[in-house]
This record gives sequence, C-alpha cells and structure tokens, in this order.
Amino acid sequence: MPTFLDFEKPIAELQTRIAELRETGADGGVDLTAEIAKLQAKSDKLLRDTFAKLTPWQKTQIARHPERPHFKDYIAGLFSEFIPLAGDRGFADDQAILGGFATFRGHRVLVIGHEKGDDTASRLRHNFGMGKPEGYRKAVRLVELADRFGLPVLTLVDTSGAFPGLQAEERGQAEAIARSTEACLALGVPMVAAVVGEGGSGGAVALACGNRVLMFEHAVYSVISPEGCASILWRTADKAPEAAEAMKVTAQDLKALGVIDAIVSEPIGGAHREPAAAIAALGDALDHALGELVGLSPEALRKERRAKFLAMGRV
Repeated sequence: MPTFLDFEKPIAELQTRIAELRETGADGGVDLTAEIAKLQAKSDKLLRDTFAKLTPWQKTQIARHPERPHFKDYIAGLFSEFIPLAGDRGFADDQAILGGFATFRGHRVLVIGHEKGDDTASRLRHNFGMGKPEGYRKAVRLVELADRFGLPVLTLVDTSGAFPGLQAEERGQAEAIARSTEACLALGVPMVAAVVGEGGSGGAVALACGNRVLMFEHAVYSVISPEGCASILWRTADKAPEAAEAMKVTAQDLKALGVIDAIVSEPIGGAHREPAAAIAALGDALDHALGELVGLSPEALRKERRAKFLAMGRV
C-alpha cells in the first residue's frame, strides 16, 4: 500500500481492513470475497470523493509525496539513449539538477530536471532537489549546448526551492538563477517545461521559462512555500493551509491566471498510486506541446516566449 497522508486516514483504515480480510481469506477457512469487494468499492468511492475536493494545502502535501515519480523515473519511462552531462565547468557537478541528451518519441532532445531522491542516502546525495549555483550554471551550459545543436529542451521541475545555504549564497546563487532564467528565455529552440511536483520560487522558474509550461493536476507552483509565506505574514508556519489558499498555488488556479498553459491529469489518488500511468500521461502532454513548436523559427520562438511571460500579471 502507498504511504497515506493525514487527510487520507479514513481511506487507510479501509485499506488496512481489506488487507486483513485478504490475509484471513487466504487461509481458506472462509470465503470473504463479497465482503472484500464491498469494502474495496467503498474505499474507491471515498478515494474519488476525497480527491475531487482537495484544498490547496492538501495538494501541496500530495506534490511532496515521497513516492511520486522523480526525474530518474521519467527518464526511465519516457526517454531512451539518455546521455547524462555533468558539471558547470567552473566549480562542481550539482546532483540536485540533472540533465543530458536523450531521445523522446523520435525527437533528439535535451532534458533537464530536479532530482529529489527516494531514500535517505539518495535524498542527501541529491540535496532534496535543492539546486546550488553550480547546478543552475550547469543548466545554462546545457541549454546553450542544445541551442547550438538545434535540439528542443524539455525540463522537469520538482523542487522546494534553490538551496539557501551560506556557501550557495557565497558562490552567487541569485546570479546563477538569473542567468539560467535568461538562458531559457533566449533559446532559439522549442522549450517545454513541466512542473511535476513542487515548483518552488526562483529555483523552479530558472528551469520553467518555456514556450509551453505544463503542470500536473496535483502539483503546486509558487514564489515561496506556504510555510515560508505563513512565517512571514503570521510569524508561524501553522498558518500554512491559509497561506496556500491565498497564494493560488494549484494548477487549476495558475491555469486560470495564465501562468501555465495546460494541466496534465493524474490517476485518481495522485501520481504516486499509478506512476506508470502518470508518466505516460506526461509523455503525451510533452509530445503534444512539442508538436506545436517544432518548425517555428528561432525568432518566432523567442518572440512567443517573451510575449507569454510579459503578459503575466497584466490586467
């Protein structure tokens, strides 16, 4: 069974009961098939009803779910002939931001994304997906390489934000993020970005300035985390649910505001429940978005991208 979030406790209780009945029925002493089917139907309905009326804070929790697919899962499920490229040619290789050449449904592309890791060791190795300056400088190097060779760029955004540590600030974190944003906006090749989990602050925007910006149904995208916003406004992170509501962090809100272009549906219960289906859905959305851009001239791509971002916030 998946890891259940706090608001999913009623579903977890039903699933636990179903598991117990199956174990009892496996002994062969009594036929519990009908009772199991009844409870499973009740659990499925409760799951559908719960996910049909999620709050922004609940969506934030789902976006952070440790079992959601990560960058390496998308690489394995959607891309072939992946050739990772490492280092910023200046300081180090940041493992929070990964990228390289790959083949995507017949197109040779450059793919870049945040990797959070999926266990303690890998999370520490990838710094929980929080990029350092060398990570964003690596991104600049890679997208400029893609531009030189005329390859479309696909980015997968999943970070709580760029790493805020002292050493990152000393190495020019803000400047590195700005340069990465600038490099994406200046591309003469198609760029499609997808927010697949958390899209946090400049650390996300630095890889999300594409001609098309997609977002998973239960992903979130904001200038600061709800906890950070609450700490500033109310001096307590306990107000994070209220902050999430006010900040309009959900895909549905951001689509209405014109910040993103399309919402990618997730399996009922979230991408972590059926990773393969979620990955396939994202692949279809990326393919569709890329198809709209292939064939446009470099100048047309830059002009469209510029107009898209300058229009945000205009009333």
